[in-house]
Amino acid sequence: MTWHAGFRTEPPRYRPVAVVDIGSNSVRLVVYDGLRRSPTPVFNEKILCGLGKGVAVTGKLNESAIVRALSALRRFRALARQIGSKDVYAVATAAAREASNGGEFIDLAEKALGAGIQVLTGKEEARFAALGVIAGIPEADGIAGDLGGGSLELIDIKDGKLNDGVTLPLGPLRLMDMSGSNMGRARKIVDEYFEKTSILDKLKGRSFYAVGGTWRNLARMQMAHAHYPLHVLHQYTMTRTQAIGISSLVSGLSPGALKDVKDVSRSRSETMPYGAMVLERLLHHSKPEDVVCSVYGVREGFLYAKLPRKKMRSDALLASCWDFARRYARSPEHELELCDWTDQIFGDGKLKESPVEQRLRYAACLLADIGWRAHPDYRADRSLSMISQAAFVGVDHPGRVFLALTVFYRYEGEMMKDDLTRLLEERHMVRAHLLSSVFRLAYILSAAMPGMLPRIGLKLSGNKELLLTLPRKLADLMGERVEKRLASLAFEIGRTPKVQIA
Repeated sequence: MTWHAGFRTEPPRYRPVAVVDIGSNSVRLVVYDGLRRSPTPVFNEKILCGLGKGVAVTGKLNESAIVRALSALRRFRALARQIGSKDVYAVATAAAREASNGGEFIDLAEKALGAGIQVLTGKEEARFAALGVIAGIPEADGIAGDLGGGSLELIDIKDGKLNDGVTLPLGPLRLMDMSGSNMGRARKIVDEYFEKTSILDKLKGRSFYAVGGTWRNLARMQMAHAHYPLHVLHQYTMTRTQAIGISSLVSGLSPGALKDVKDVSRSRSETMPYGAMVLERLLHHSKPEDVVCSVYGVREGFLYAKLPRKKMRSDALLASCWDFARRYARSPEHELELCDWTDQIFGDGKLKESPVEQRLRYAACLLADIGWRAHPDYRADRSLSMISQAAFVGVDHPGRVFLALTVFYRYEGEMMKDDLTRLLEERHMVRAHLLSSVFRLAYILSAAMPGMLPRIGLKLSGNKELLLTLPRKLADLMGERVEKRLASLAFEIGRTPKVQIA
């Protein structure tokens, strides 16, 4: 049985599911294309209501914030209905669970939204945030930190499992209240908590996974400063030094100065310095190897927890690529056949590849034909853009660039150098071109139609030959273009091309 046994080839059904996240700072609606392993947002809107502003002082949710939040929830109800979401899930976090009038607000909020709202405990919030990280970065090994307006959740994750966790009252709104909007006082509060937080000791030499809008904005700023060529935040990785540098810089800026910064949401300018300071102090009290940005958090973790166990264990990247193939390829069945066809020359005793490289090869096979509807002159660039900018998870930035370049080379043929390629080691660029040469041979033989590749053999023979085998019924497929592409592929791997009609 192959790894893709049971894959359904019809286009994925559109069954939108909505998640409403009522946080201490923002109230957000995200509608996804379905309850699937790698859900794609089809609508995303947030209102920065500041429900948690003043809770640490008054013990109550801000009345004007309540009015704004209820108005947003009524709008979200109408939007979810308009989009066709039969399932609407809603969660509330620190502000609602801690305020004395939180229960009263939740009653009003449920009526406004027309759906039940689950008020998460600190442990539940940490758990869903960590599940979100695992859903988007399955190989995650470190501490996930979710910074909301009222609290900071930290949880240890390794091998897809959740370990120790803690909730700390260190959200930017809470810090502003507790410190009287005095940054020096807020820093002392943060240091006092971190000095007593033993989970940070487990971060040494591992990764810190940063979750939350404030830290995403920080990553975006650092990305712009570094002139980073790929504007995808998920799994954007900063060294510890880079993360300390940007967080130290922003924590020293005034809200007025931040309003003029292009890569910072204007609505977050007041809280950004405090969120940056929390990250800077966290890095001071721990010794992580790097800081990895995760766009998956509580909402995605909440949906991930609702998946059947088999789907939870499925590969996030391959699930996304398979959805792409089912939507955009001429024949999804052909792309599965391409995976198996390339197995003939890659793997044990053949062209060497690691398990990670094998996984990327399968992903590239699934994506190999998604640009076919574009004008021939633009198929290479179209594919490069689609893949490098897709809302994929489960792949780091070098892996994403490898996939994009492989399909680019399939159309373009020649190696290229641009800003994106600086994210990839030379040997991976060479492998991308090699795999694209295999694709170019496969498509000239099969015309992207299913049922052809399983009848055509391609193997490395013992006498340094690359042997292409065709049954007699398919002998007429041979021609100058096939010979040329077989010869080109053979040259890349140091073999002599040979054709056999059996």
